[in-house]
Amino acid sequence: MCVPPRHIARIVPRFNGPRIAPVGVDGDGKGSIVAAIGVSVIIPAYRAHDTIARAVRSLLDQDWPDWEALVVSDDGTDYRPTLSAAGIDDPRVRFVPSGGVGTGAPAARNAGLRAARFDVVAPLDADDRFLPGRLSTMVPLAHRDGAAADNVAVVRDEDGAPLSTLFPVTGGQAVLDAARFLATSVPMFPVVRRELIDGWPEDVNFCDDVVFNVCAFDRVGSMPLITEPLYEYRQRQGSITFAADAGARAERCYAHVLERLTAGAYPIRDPELRSAFAAAIGRKRDLNAAYERAFRDGLCANFQEFLAVAGANSSPTPRVSDTSPSAPR
Repeated sequence: MCVPPRHIARIVPRFNGPRIAPVGVDGDGKGSIVAAIGVSVIIPAYRAHDTIARAVRSLLDQDWPDWEALVVSDDGTDYRPTLSAAGIDDPRVRFVPSGGVGTGAPAARNAGLRAARFDVVAPLDADDRFLPGRLSTMVPLAHRDGAAADNVAVVRDEDGAPLSTLFPVTGGQAVLDAARFLATSVPMFPVVRRELIDGWPEDVNFCDDVVFNVCAFDRVGSMPLITEPLYEYRQRQGSITFAADAGARAERCYAHVLERLTAGAYPIRDPELRSAFAAAIGRKRDLNAAYERAFRDGLCANFQEFLAVAGANSSPTPRVSDTSPSAPR
């Protein structure tokens, strides 16, 4: 079944009501929980001993207790002592090997996915963090609609200075479709129902999240979007996005993904979405080429700084509509 055209057209508000209550709880937050929804948070860790405690502590600060954290070591080291030294000793934190060293974030996430025990899955990078209330907001939505997204706060890691947000912070809830997602240039980390995903593409080592998210849109059509930033994406010196070859890496990734997409390698069933994805890759390659020129000319230090200077990351305020996400297929 193809995604109807309206699902690859725009982002539109859904409602501006209160935070959705967990399954089994009345919409006003009253009543008793009938069935808790567990969420498996997958954290790939490669040379992440300096940041892993912050990532895991952001889970301890959540008001949704039914979670597990799968810390997937991809560097052959044990992260237990690091967390213990930070005062973190919680049975909900589990430790999983990736099966190798330097296998890459997609392979590490897939190792975590195989070990996950719960019906809902949330990726978290080891140098990022969830903001308070993210799980209690997102997990019920993802369980109901198949997937849910939220705004992203881009923060400078060394001093915590806010740099930008992916979408304008308008409050309330909107609907995110594939076209609006494909126009973004900041990583997004939707929370998804495990049964709807096949995992992360291990042949992609730079923009695997884009492929993963497009495949999620292929399953659900569109997803609710919380316009409040609940995921903090940290811009950190030493990360691959700060590397001098970041632009070249991105170009190789885009070329590879386009080749694989043309060959039908990714499980995207809707032809309109597949075509829209291919067109979006072309736009991303053009934007990346502009970034590489700006980087060579000393006008920016990294891609997110380039976006801020160029204004390429601005998103229009969502428009009012009664459109709702489609049911998972």
